[in-house]
Amino acid sequence: MTKELIFGHQNPDTDAIGTAIAFSYLQNKLGYDTEAVALGNPNDETQCALDKFGFKAPRVVKTVKNEVDSVMLVDHNEPQQSVADIDQVNVSWVVDHHRIMNFNTANPLYYRAEPVGCTSTVVWKMYKENGVEIPANIAGIMLSAIISDTLLLKSPTTTQDDKNAVEFLAKVAGVDYQEYGLSLLKAGTNIASKTEKELINLDAKSFELNGHIVRIAQINTVDLPEAMERKAAFMKEMQNASASDNYEMFMLVITNILDSNSEAIVVGTDECKLLFEKAFDKKLVDSSVALPGVVSRKKQVVPPLTQAFAN
Repeated sequence: MTKELIFGHQNPDTDAIGTAIAFSYLQNKLGYDTEAVALGNPNDETQCALDKFGFKAPRVVKTVKNEVDSVMLVDHNEPQQSVADIDQVNVSWVVDHHRIMNFNTANPLYYRAEPVGCTSTVVWKMYKENGVEIPANIAGIMLSAIISDTLLLKSPTTTQDDKNAVEFLAKVAGVDYQEYGLSLLKAGTNIASKTEKELINLDAKSFELNGHIVRIAQINTVDLPEAMERKAAFMKEMQNASASDNYEMFMLVITNILDSNSEAIVVGTDECKLLFEKAFDKKLVDSSVALPGVVSRKKQVVPPLTQAFAN
């Protein structure tokens, strides 16, 4: 069987990398020939999970057509979030938990998308459905992905399926998920040693909203006021990125993982800023605004923006 590559989105997080590893193991057990790769280096949180469960980071690829003719996608489907030459290869599988947007293929494919908190939850179901035993290290990396995407089951994206998966996978991995989960999330909040340019690209995705290109980045912290002291520097880098990549709006969401509150910093055109204010029914003050209880880009940020930009 011809080899296929499996990968998550650009600027990969723990779900993108962890689920690629877990899905590759499952597919290989089912007779496919796959390799989990990544579209970027792991962040601190993801590296913590990889180290904990004995994985090396997947190799980073910039293009795929030079290696394979067919690929499998996890944790994304939008072309602008994928590999640069995604339009030059066949997509045979997608496993995701996001909206479906601007996605089309020339050939039929397997597509599995569910409105759960993490793609690894979907893959966990697929292991069960296919009767494939989950090794302890694979269980650990899937557990890490779910903890990351659901903020230890506190995110509004969390479903009963995510909770069931966490309890099951924690037992297989041999860890206390509450204790391990908090240490994992804290590993991703070390922002003091990183530049503003690095931070706005750690976990950032581009979205096309009614013809407007919008960039949304997110940073997790345990000290929101300290992070906001860097606001001017963040804005400068966001403006630079917008100028070079033609973003009409760049939104940075800084989230306190301890109390589930966020602060948004927004740069962009006057039109887009007005649409932002319409989406959240809040006024920007000096390009920023508090967003109490907002932690999920997928459920609490993108949907209201999509609606505001559409009307």
